[in-house]
Amino acid sequence: MCVLRVVPNLTAADMSAAVDEHAGVLGLWPVMDHGWIVTLADGEGHQLSVMTPDASGPVNPDVSVFVNDVREAFERARRMGVEIVHPLTEEPWGVTRFFCRSADGRVINVGMHTGAR
Repeated sequence: MCVLRVVPNLTAADMSAAVDEHAGVLGLWPVMDHGWIVTLADGEGHQLSVMTPDASGPVNPDVSVFVNDVREAFERARRMGVEIVHPLTEEPWGVTRFFCRSADGRVINVGMHTGAR
């Protein structure tokens, strides 16, 4: 299992204003828009996500970490006794993911692109 990408997640009350602000200030543009989460990027692969309440999770994660084997990451978290905040779930938008809470209280969305159902 290896990490492929790490994306910070910012919660916004006004999605449109937040997207416009980060696009204008940072020169990023939307590369994914599900309505409740928009990921902005540049041509170098740097990314930032802005979100309103998560579509299926109980809380908004602080960061998303994409891996090549989410089931292995989930089993590692379980073996270590890490708190699972959102169970391993195949989401309808083509991501399999789970949320865990780090020792410092941060919520990590660990996921893998698996294709839309």
